This record gives sequence, C-alpha cells and structure tokens, in this order.
Amino acid sequence: MLRWLDERLYLRRFYDKFLRKAFPVHHSFFLGEITLFAFMTLVLTGIFLSINFEPSIRIIQAGTEKLPAAYASVRFIDSLPFGKVIRSIHHWAANVMIAAAFLHMLRILVTGAYKKPREINWIIGIALLGFSIFAAFTGYSLPFDAFSATATKIGYNIASSLPIIGHWFAGVFFGGEFPTEHSLPRLNTIHILWLPLLLGVLIVGHVLIMYLQKHTQPKYAEKVAPGKILGVPFWPQQALIMAVLFSLFVGLVAILASVFIANPIEVFRPPGPSTPEVKPEWYFLWIYGFLQMIPADWNFSFLGIEIGPQFLGLVVPILVVLLGLVFPFLDASRKKQRYLELPSQYPWRTGAAVGVVGFFMASTLVAYRNDLGIGVLLSWLLVVGTPAVFTVLTYGLVRLAYGPKQRVPERPLPPSGRARKSD
Repeated sequence: MLRWLDERLYLRRFYDKFLRKAFPVHHSFFLGEITLFAFMTLVLTGIFLSINFEPSIRIIQAGTEKLPAAYASVRFIDSLPFGKVIRSIHHWAANVMIAAAFLHMLRILVTGAYKKPREINWIIGIALLGFSIFAAFTGYSLPFDAFSATATKIGYNIASSLPIIGHWFAGVFFGGEFPTEHSLPRLNTIHILWLPLLLGVLIVGHVLIMYLQKHTQPKYAEKVAPGKILGVPFWPQQALIMAVLFSLFVGLVAILASVFIANPIEVFRPPGPSTPEVKPEWYFLWIYGFLQMIPADWNFSFLGIEIGPQFLGLVVPILVVLLGLVFPFLDASRKKQRYLELPSQYPWRTGAAVGVVGFFMASTLVAYRNDLGIGVLLSWLLVVGTPAVFTVLTYGLVRLAYGPKQRVPERPLPPSGRARKSD
C-alpha cells in the first residue's frame, strides 16, 4: 500500500526533502512553537465559541431579563458543560500567544537572528505580533458587556483620530459609529475569519522561509560540529518533542483557565448610561499610558489637518513599529547569519533590547498614574529615562563582565539541510 502511494504521491521524496530537515534543540527556540500552539488552541476553542455565539446587539428575552443577544449568548456558553473553562482557555491562550511572540522577537533581536538573509522573516514576525494583538482586540469587544463596549468605544475614538482617513477607517472597521447594529457582526467576521486566515498565511510563510533558509544554529554548534548542521530531524524526533510540548502547553493553560476564570460576564452588566472606569488588556496598557500623558487640550492644525491628543498618543507606538520594520536594514551584515550571536558579543544591542523592555514597563506603569498619583512630568521622565538607564546600565554590566566585544569568525554551512552530527 505504501509503495503504491509512493509511486503516485512521491512520499519518499517528500520525506527526504521536508521531514528530515534538521531542527536545532535549544530551549529559546521553543518560544516560536509555543506561539504556534497558542494559535492552534485559539482556533480549536474558537470553533466551539463561534457555534454558540450570536454577534448582535439586538435585545432579546433571556429568562426574566431583556439582554443584548451577544451578552446573553456568552451567558449561555458559560452555562454549558465546561463552557466557561473553554472560554477562559481561549482568553489565556490569546495572552500566551502575544507574550510568547513578543519574547520570541526579543530573542531574535538579542541573538542577531534578524540579519541577512532573515530580514523578511523578521518583518513577518512583527506582522504576526501586530495582527495577534489586533485579533485579541476584536475578540474582547464581542461579549458586549459594559467593559468590552467601553474599551471598544475607546478603540473607535482612537481610530477616528487618525488624520484624513480616521473617520472613514473607523466607520468601515466598526460598522459605523460604535455601537451600531453592524458593529458586532463586522467585528466578529474580522475576528473569526479574516484575521485567523491572515495569521495562518503568515505562519505558513514564516515556516516555509525558515525551511528554505535553514534554522539558525545555537552558538555551541560552532564548536561541537563546525561546518555542519547540528540538530534532530523533524520526523520523528522533533515532532515527538513538539507533541510533548503541546500536551504540556494545553494542560498548563487549562489549569490556569480553571483557576483564574477570565472576564466573568456577570461582573459587568450590559452597557448602560454610566460608563465604567476600565483599563485595556496588558498588551494595550503601554499605549493607554501614552494617551494618559497627552493633555486633552493639545489640539493643533498642520497643513489644514486637525491633529488631536488621541493621535499624538499613537505617534510613538507607530514609530516603534516602523523602527522595528527597518531595523534589520539599519544593522545590515554582508555575511549570512548562520550562528546565534551571544548577547555578550554585542553589548549595545543587548542594552537596547533591555531598554525596549524598560520602555514597555515604564509606559505600562504610567497607565496607572492616576491611581498612583504620578504627575505628567514624572510620567514623561519615567518613559524617557527608564529605557535610557536600562540600556546604559546593561551595556556597562555586559562590558564589565565580558570585556570588549569580540567577534567570532563565521564558518560556512553545508548545502544539505539534513540533520548531521560531528564526525
């Protein structure tokens, strides 16, 4: 039977070309796989949730109450066996996906794995992180309780603040001035169809490019097997490792979701005349912090374009994304990057990576400035000063511990992508 299939589908050729590709075994590489596992979990749990969810703000009779259909359908999901846990797993998997993708990008930055020929995959990685956050936003807008409705309205106002295209873009994306009868159906379609398709295409492209270019090698491979690709073949060794890791991931997320039920629907009632004081999810807090730092009366015109405080709060996040996209071309290398660079070899880049973390930490802290009594001036000092201090301090500690930067000469890798070990 296998011979018959092989004669028609060329299974042996596929096995030799793709399933025997070498995968280096290094703990930091699993961050990318955890991101993939979180996406798979989101798709599986999302299928269950979408079957039982009605994306509508129309008022229906739910028992003795009249409730928006979306809100009532979430209550119905919670009433199903394990429904509340599955919804909670969906929530925590989204958080893990964003966190793992961010840490994965940070690892690539620290080890120089964004260099030639991997610039395209770096850009795809930024797009994956950005669209993952985008998908999370459209997801937590759907229950249409007071929290999600208020947070989504803030998102609508921010989108509307974009110069020239703001009102048009917000109207198209949110189905009019949120909330309208078209808002939830449109956000739901974007959330369960277009964004998963886009993320799936990006993930497939990311993996195919990695297969084509071959995985970067851990630094120890340069000494253990110089000039050779050190790793285990995808089938069956790497596939078995991934299966075990996926099982552990699902188990840990299920425990987390069972202990910490995400966003209990009964905490916030349906939207009412009063607006609750809400803060966005942690991955939006740094942007929220910037918005808190911009005075409400900062309005001015530029070339006839009205620019308000909400757009000014987005300027820095937009610059962060643009800097991330062009960074590989600012730090271009003529040689192909084959081995991961040690953080100690590039103290300034390591310091800059730690400074990025400090920037997000400070911006997130400023999101609570009203609760902590932090003034506007101190907020700006924290956001500007923290990354600078983190960068310089890390650079100094790396230089103190390892001395001047020493480059390790690169050795060419063989053209074959099969797993090999040292002779």
